[in-house]
Amino acid sequence: MNLSYLVGVWYIVFSNFPMWTKGDKLNPTFNYQMKSKNGIIGLSDEVKFLKNGKPKSIKGWDKPLNQENTKFTWRGSGILFFTKSKWEIIFMSDDRNWMIIHFEKTMFTPEGYDVVCRNPNEIRKYKYEINLKLSELKISDLQEIKQ
Repeated sequence: MNLSYLVGVWYIVFSNFPMWTKGDKLNPTFNYQMKSKNGIIGLSDEVKFLKNGKPKSIKGWDKPLNQENTKFTWRGSGILFFTKSKWEIIFMSDDRNWMIIHFEKTMFTPEGYDVVCRNPNEIRKYKYEINLKLSELKISDLQEIKQ
């Protein structure tokens, strides 16, 4: 997959990640830009959300781990520099408007899944296809994340 397919804003629409399912952080998005770091082309990553009505963000960098650009190591920036996690794209729709992401357990977070899409207003259009793919992959217990 071309890394440029990931550039832009992705809205988290389904998840089992406690950070999004608790309900105190709203409108979460992944915001990717291609960037070169130490000679490696990867993704500058900013997770944005609202907490108590105020915009918050977590910044990091995603280093590709395979030539297909489907597996990554995320490393936080700033005070989160020592924080790392691995994640992978396990499915991307043919039109590249939504994808399913798996993230591994870390010292601070459980293993889980996110479904992200380009336009949350079109999620109804994809809901049947998303549920079919989740069922096929035997992924359950995801909650809808309100935008």
